[in-house]
Amino acid sequence: MESNSVVKSLAALAHESRLQVFRALVVAGPEGLTPTGLAELITIPAATLSFHLKELRNAGLINQLREGRNLHYSANFEHMNGVLGFLTENCCQGASCETTTSMPSNLPMQCDC
Repeated sequence: MESNSVVKSLAALAHESRLQVFRALVVAGPEGLTPTGLAELITIPAATLSFHLKELRNAGLINQLREGRNLHYSANFEHMNGVLGFLTENCCQGASCETTTSMPSNLPMQCDC
């Protein structure tokens, strides 16, 4: 992954509302949510939500699928994993390591090096 793409993704997530939207879409999984469903979950006005969805989409963090007249947004897990991989590729000075997966979700990821 290119560093420019990572910077763009991190910049998009550096806003509280966009971070909320992205996290809601991660929880929703591959099926995603409609803008109406998202607005109800995180109580953002439709016009504001539309702006934030556009920013996340431009950063490659979410996908948009049109089904007839409806739009569905979902997290782009491949891109998200690419960003995480870029951020951790030199973990433990380049040595192979495994991350701890049984940690509480409110703690940062730690490496078992």
